[in-house]
Amino acid sequence: MKNALNNLFSIEGKVALVTGGSRGIGEMIAAGFLSNGAKVYISSRKAEVCDATAKRLSEQYGGECISLPADLSALDGIQLLASQLEAHEDHLDILVNNAGASWGAPIEEFPEIGWDKVMDTNVKGVFFLTQKLLPLLRRSATQMDPSRIINIGSIDGLKASQFDSFSYGASKAAVHHLTRFLATHLTSDHVIANAIAPGAYPTWMLSTGVGFGGAVDKDDGADWDALGKNIPDGRVGTIEDITGLAIFLSSRAGAHVVGQVIASDGGELVTP
Repeated sequence: MKNALNNLFSIEGKVALVTGGSRGIGEMIAAGFLSNGAKVYISSRKAEVCDATAKRLSEQYGGECISLPADLSALDGIQLLASQLEAHEDHLDILVNNAGASWGAPIEEFPEIGWDKVMDTNVKGVFFLTQKLLPLLRRSATQMDPSRIINIGSIDGLKASQFDSFSYGASKAAVHHLTRFLATHLTSDHVIANAIAPGAYPTWMLSTGVGFGGAVDKDDGADWDALGKNIPDGRVGTIEDITGLAIFLSSRAGAHVVGQVIASDGGELVTP
């Protein structure tokens, strides 16, 4: 019993795929998994960026990080990623569906392309990649150590946002409910699904929305401290916050948590 409790949060030796893993929250989760002994595959649309991130994460955090670039907004790209992973591995322990897109425009001017691009990546991509990877997810799953699907949603899918990102908020609400559907249909196969709904984290996507021009580092003009003053706990999220939650959901400690949407937002949702 003592040894089992000592290893409650271990993911050592597990195989993980993190989509959208070349930057932002995906990169943070990939780094956290590597630091804790997992073998990590990352995917993103831009091959050079994905390759560079995988190399840097391997060097910085140790372990093995492998780049598998793919465009997950289209079925061809989804099938390509699934085939590439199947060529490398005979099973998959953790799938983190993090790849995402956003679009902002006033409601009177919001274009169809801004709706379709976001929905294709954020919702269709999550469902069909999960579908294609089910054989790998089922292969090594057991009752006490199920395979995990972690879908990255957003607090914008739980409350209305001040931004003109209509398709983004709708897509993340869909991701949250899709997670419940996946949990309903897959748990009996020992594949469990949960979602994380992040609030403000220091990412390129949020930077473009709050006026930092895509800058992530303080030296480049990203004033995350100022943004954090508007959050109840006084700060934006950190790599420890998002990876800690992802590791919990991927470990023995989280094996009985199923179909949940867990916010990581410093109290934004519970404060008027």
